[in-house]
Amino acid sequence: MEHLGAPRRGIIFILSAPSGAGKTTISREALKAIGGLEASVSLTTRRPRSGEVEGFDYSFVSEEEFIRRREAGELAEWACVFEASYGTPRAALERAVAEGRDILLDIDIQGAHQIKEKYPRDAVTIFVLPPSFAELEGRLRKRGTEDERAIAKRLKRAREEARAYPDYDYLIINDSLKDSLTRLNSVVEAERLRVRRLREDFAAWMN
Repeated sequence: MEHLGAPRRGIIFILSAPSGAGKTTISREALKAIGGLEASVSLTTRRPRSGEVEGFDYSFVSEEEFIRRREAGELAEWACVFEASYGTPRAALERAVAEGRDILLDIDIQGAHQIKEKYPRDAVTIFVLPPSFAELEGRLRKRGTEDERAIAKRLKRAREEARAYPDYDYLIINDSLKDSLTRLNSVVEAERLRVRRLREDFAAWMN
């Protein structure tokens, strides 16, 4: 018979969390630890932080370039967070889903809501919370990248964002990286086995 490609569509796994909860660390380690999971590289207008690599952590663009891509319909989602813009390129995301490849997005709550609305069949949302807000504050201070005013602003926003967890499919309390990766892997494996993700031509694919 003619080869029909992957038996299912790709899955868009979305990690969201208040700033400092550890989702970026989880995301980076998940891409190394969980087979078949690929990164989605977001656009951002903010400046690179220490250790961030162009094209790997983010694609760093000017505000003008970001607006151009947004207005051209090239972004699957976008949001403005702490005076910087972030967005997910649409073409690469949709190509991965069509080809049966699973993509991991590390994006904020606004972006997650947009992706879930646009791709309800393909998106799986996962919210990450720290064990406590005292732990979250400690992590933000440990970064050493912001002053007291900025930290206070992030903590206030974090408490507001934490209320969004009931809107997500899964919740991970990030008490340790190892345990969080185990929980995320369980979510990924379970979602890959869902019958509703099979292609409509799966019966023919089996023959």
